[in-house]
Amino acid sequence: MNPDTTLLHRQLQRRAFLLAARRYGTTVAVMGLAGGYLFDSQALAQTSADEEKKQKAAKVTMLFATEYKVEDYVRYPIMQAKYKENIETQSKGQIYCKLHPAGQLGIGAALAQKIQAGTVHGGAVSLSNFSPYTPVVDLINIPYWCGDNQRFANLVTSKAWNDEITPKVMAKGYKPLFYFTVDPRVIASRKGFKLVKTPSDMQGMKMRVPPSKLLQTFYRLAGANPTVVPWGETATAIKQGVADGLDPAIAALATFGFNDLLSHISYIRSVPDAQMFAANAAWYQQLPDDLRHAFDAANEQTQVETFAQIEKARTESMRTLREGGCQFYNPTDAEMKQWVDACGEQRKEYDEFKLQFAGSMAAFDGFKKAANTKGPITVADFKL
Repeated sequence: MNPDTTLLHRQLQRRAFLLAARRYGTTVAVMGLAGGYLFDSQALAQTSADEEKKQKAAKVTMLFATEYKVEDYVRYPIMQAKYKENIETQSKGQIYCKLHPAGQLGIGAALAQKIQAGTVHGGAVSLSNFSPYTPVVDLINIPYWCGDNQRFANLVTSKAWNDEITPKVMAKGYKPLFYFTVDPRVIASRKGFKLVKTPSDMQGMKMRVPPSKLLQTFYRLAGANPTVVPWGETATAIKQGVADGLDPAIAALATFGFNDLLSHISYIRSVPDAQMFAANAAWYQQLPDDLRHAFDAANEQTQVETFAQIEKARTESMRTLREGGCQFYNPTDAEMKQWVDACGEQRKEYDEFKLQFAGSMAAFDGFKKAANTKGPITVADFKL
């Protein structure tokens, strides 16, 4: 399929999705998109009737929101339709999951706040956007100790993490459902700006960052000028030169409209571009025991499936970004040593964060050990 035909198909598909959402609701449109029958009005009507019947039969309805389109899972491993299916199957129809994708109920930190308040029962938000409301998760943004996919998976499935971090997240009003990463963060430069190979290339660079104090510290150590820009305004900031670069994973850059805005992506793999599926803690705790167990099983299942989707999503994302003229750069071992020496977790500037989030230097060392101890999930790491 040539690019023009592909674009036309996507435009028609998007129009059909919006029409289906207006007529039958977002969940039915999601089901039609996932099932490949968005253009079949009879099938959509039948799905609408089936969904209404399922919701009436369920004991609990869960409102689940993300800032991602359902079809984004091809480039960005947020598997919303699969998550809905897993919850309803594991609970034998006793929990009905109503999806609100594409930022319908908020994005970034705003969505995290709604989950905390309970106006949304659950959602997917980056850990960096969760950090203003539950600062302890910012621990993962200390550079160069858990940035690789496998080490991150080891960490968040470890006893140390779940014994020490999860209760602190719960105390802030969130029930972590599962954690995952969409690959390590990169340095992406806007068109007209130079390739960043080492920290010396970042001197004076206007670097867009999420609301994470740790990431701001990281880029200051690298010599950049970090600036917090809301995620929804970032593409405009890059386009206008207000920011020279940004640091999400490759998949996020391809998914959120940066395809023709970037000149280079440097794969410095500093910290994980991590996400958390979370529920409002009070909502979760009021579930009956049997439904809580079914709900937990659905989350474990989706976590494994999400990690498995990373490699496919990355491949498609890189293809999309290359079509927009972006080039990829993999730092040499010597260049990577410069990043670690200048910005790595051994720097004393991170000690206050280790103490604040881990509780003690010994506890942080325990988390490092957990990150380097193989856990139950195997994830493919990636090197350009």
